[in-house]
Amino acid sequence: MAAPVAPRVLEAYEHCRTITKREAKNFYYGFIALPPEKRRAIYAAYAFCRQCDDAVDEGSDLEEKVTRLNEMRRRLQVCYYGTPDDPVLIALKDAATRYCIPRAYFEGLIEGMEMDVRKQRYVTFEDLRTYCYRAASVIGLICIEIFGYQDPRAKIFATDLGIAMQLTNILRDVREDAERGRIYLPLDELAQFGCTEEQILRLEDSEQLRNLLHFQAERARKYFTSGVRLLPLLSLRSRMCTAVLQGIYTEILDRILASDCDVLRGRVSLSTGEKLRLMLRLWIWSAFGGLARWPGVQP
Repeated sequence: MAAPVAPRVLEAYEHCRTITKREAKNFYYGFIALPPEKRRAIYAAYAFCRQCDDAVDEGSDLEEKVTRLNEMRRRLQVCYYGTPDDPVLIALKDAATRYCIPRAYFEGLIEGMEMDVRKQRYVTFEDLRTYCYRAASVIGLICIEIFGYQDPRAKIFATDLGIAMQLTNILRDVREDAERGRIYLPLDELAQFGCTEEQILRLEDSEQLRNLLHFQAERARKYFTSGVRLLPLLSLRSRMCTAVLQGIYTEILDRILASDCDVLRGRVSLSTGEKLRLMLRLWIWSAFGGLARWPGVQP
């Protein structure tokens, strides 16, 4: 039996729930199928990630952002080894203790944010993969510690699912990133497909760019094929939550491909109604034997 939660800690968890509902409605409702104690832990993890994100969203001075991220590292140290007084850290300390969440995962998330602050280009896919791991895979690894699992392959599949989702984000946001002077597509692959940085920054469509984007989309698809194998390794309620998140991103990737990777004209997205219908379908699919019919999902 799990240890009871002190009233002060429950108040801290409620603070994290409020942050999650306000800042990330899709994330909030995506985990609503979880048991209350696991849902609280997920919200605590999200609230800390939100604080890290806010640290780099404010202002434009690089060194100031790095300083704020170092402060988040200090706060994480207090969370794991000290006595925090901030409600987010109080809740996170309880969650990390109950579910044995490695501190390294949160440190990796901060490192990913620092990469985003310092780097505007990635030379090779291995460079980009490191960023994707820190930006997204570590969040999946945090989640499965809370969900619970027995098969050690769950870590591999959660890592790949995170990379797939981040690659989908990168494809969807090519235009927005270019408008901010950023290119996440690997530079050596730009050269391989006959594209230049200047063409992307000028938002110039071309057959070469479309070929490059199709190549990236198929890479994301391969990571999804591996990542979806996580689902049978999770309990039903955890599986339902994960199925929704992977399903939404898979649908976005499908739409990018259906548009012939026309990502420079506008951002591919799902309406709230589409997300809700997809969520319901995926909940039913994951709860009533859909796993057996999903290609490549058998462990």
